[in-house]
Amino acid sequence: MSEEKEKTLEEVMKILELQEEILQFTHFTNADAWELGNIMVAEAKKRELPVAISIRLNNGLVVFQYMFDGKTPMNEDWIRRKFNTVRDTESSSLFLYTKLEKTERTMQDVYMDEHIYANSGGGFPIRIEEVGVIGAVIVSGLNHVADHDLVIKCLSKYLHTDEVPRIKDAY
Repeated sequence: MSEEKEKTLEEVMKILELQEEILQFTHFTNADAWELGNIMVAEAKKRELPVAISIRLNNGLVVFQYMFDGKTPMNEDWIRRKFNTVRDTESSSLFLYTKLEKTERTMQDVYMDEHIYANSGGGFPIRIEEVGVIGAVIVSGLNHVADHDLVIKCLSKYLHTDEVPRIKDAY
């Protein structure tokens, strides 16, 4: 791997760690999921992004889901796999992707079946301060960095947090 690519991946990992540190909840209820989900749907409509959005708790309960026209069962499969990744790693699915890229490892190398987990961005942990990860917010339908960024933009808006660093482009 080139030194430049390694530096870029390190920078992305730092941004992802900061996002997870900043975007934490003090509590999270089904009403919170409804409000956050509706913010996400409105943002996707405004930007004309035909995505699938899901908010799920670690016990498997889907507390919000919306599929724009044209979404297919394949998007549901991506959502399921991204959720599994977030639930089991307790970090964003883009963090796993970046970490594997940086270490030049594969899903097989870390014993993660690609039929169960996704090596792709778009899943982000719902972390409650002093409690831990209780679920995930997931987007599917764009390139995986754009999926992740939509989640970050909407979580920032919902949590009234303006100073969240974002990843600008796909890498």
